[in-house]
Amino acid sequence: MNVLLNGAFASFGLYFCMYAFRKPFSVATFDGQLLFGIDYKILLILAQVVGYMLSKFIGIRVVSSLKAQHRVAYLTGMILFAELTLVLFGLLPKPYNFILFFFNGLSLGMIWGITFSYLEGRKMTEILSIILCSSFIVSSGAVKSVGLWLMTTYAISEFWMPAVTGAIFLLPFFICLYFLKKLPPPTTEDISLRKKRKPMCAADRKQVFKRFSFPIIILVVFYTALTALRDFRDNFSRELWDSVGCAGDASIYTLAELPIAFLVLLVLGLFGLVKNNFKAFIGFHFLLILASILVGVSTFLFQHGAMSPVYWMVLIGFGLYACYVPFNCIFFDRMIATFKIKGNAGYLIYIADSFGYLGSMTVLLYKNFGQPNSSWLQFFVNATYSIAFLGVGVSVVSMFYFQKKYKQDNSSFHFKIPIVNGRY
Repeated sequence: MNVLLNGAFASFGLYFCMYAFRKPFSVATFDGQLLFGIDYKILLILAQVVGYMLSKFIGIRVVSSLKAQHRVAYLTGMILFAELTLVLFGLLPKPYNFILFFFNGLSLGMIWGITFSYLEGRKMTEILSIILCSSFIVSSGAVKSVGLWLMTTYAISEFWMPAVTGAIFLLPFFICLYFLKKLPPPTTEDISLRKKRKPMCAADRKQVFKRFSFPIIILVVFYTALTALRDFRDNFSRELWDSVGCAGDASIYTLAELPIAFLVLLVLGLFGLVKNNFKAFIGFHFLLILASILVGVSTFLFQHGAMSPVYWMVLIGFGLYACYVPFNCIFFDRMIATFKIKGNAGYLIYIADSFGYLGSMTVLLYKNFGQPNSSWLQFFVNATYSIAFLGVGVSVVSMFYFQKKYKQDNSSFHFKIPIVNGRY
């Protein structure tokens, strides 16, 4: 119980605080500012996404091979460097200070994988992971509320607001890191249920990818589109909420995400009751299918006036996060346990994440250059239909593949040699 409480508090708090160094700037509009023909806010997001994406690609190797004794040093250095980039963003002249957000993203991209490495491979990984994942559902809205509050109440400029918000959360980050460091390693029972997690060398990574290349590729395609849409909803939440009639309400960013976090936590937490790794793994596929359908159906109802904008935004958020959250932790954790893979979930998570943020960057560029006259809302609506169809298709194919693979790996062939009259 102490592991559950300490792990939940420390991991949730640490990643919640991390978002204060990453997301507050997106609540600012930076109206009318252009550079290289690109909207300045889009340029900031692109710079951060490129850095974040590069960090994810680096993390495929670094996170999967990182030893436990180096985790605290990495997390400390990364968060301090992130705050430095935000201070420099406020100091350097605009619009060329956008480059600081590249380094901001670069410093933050591996924090997720290092944090999750404290939690994976335990019998309570589902519960701990879902609590951790709920942090980035509620934290994004919460830190934006703090950022908007700082600008409206204390007249802090949109260029200094990110650094001030980060500074507020710096001490809580290190308090959570202290408690996370105190978390004991997995027990013998944990290892017997979920397999021992080890750092992976290049040969280990190559072997895993070769063995599961087809499902990894198609799932990464889905996750790439999923991350792009989830990031679009997150980065342009102010524009979307303004479009549906909720302009000027700072609390909406937090209040709308709370039911999403609760529902995702409840649904995914139930998987922790399933001890059979294969059944839980297949169950995640059914969840992906149903959540993808929910995204498409709720948008259809919203477009035809059968659903209010607030309910639509909440249901879209739930559908997206019900798909997105498993890929960030428990989906690959169960996959490793099911197929007895030598390694850790960080490797597979960072393969998916690196391409996911490549998709996020691609969507931003497409919106700016491919559909510059399309409204934020219309672009988002069209994208939800695409993700619904893609999610259902990929999840069904992946599920059948893994079912077949599991049967092949667990088949026992017993060849009986007939005995006739006592002779072979």
